[in-house]
Amino acid sequence: MVKLIGIALIVLGVVALVYEGITYTTRDKVLDLGPLKAEVKREKTIPLSPVVGVAAVAGGIVLLLVAGRRS
Repeated sequence: MVKLIGIALIVLGVVALVYEGITYTTRDKVLDLGPLKAEVKREKTIPLSPVVGVAAVAGGIVLLLVAGRRS
């Protein structure tokens, strides 16, 4: 179980380092006058610091090392 969590942390850390952020799209109403409606789509990004990716990879390696010593 600990090995699985360690591997998952390493994979998530590498993904965080590669993509550097999560992008999503929102719809905002610009105009709403009876039958007239206008919306605009906006892309927003949640930045991920490289420190988060490095920390996840390091934590995953530590978990794998700990699981290896227990066996």
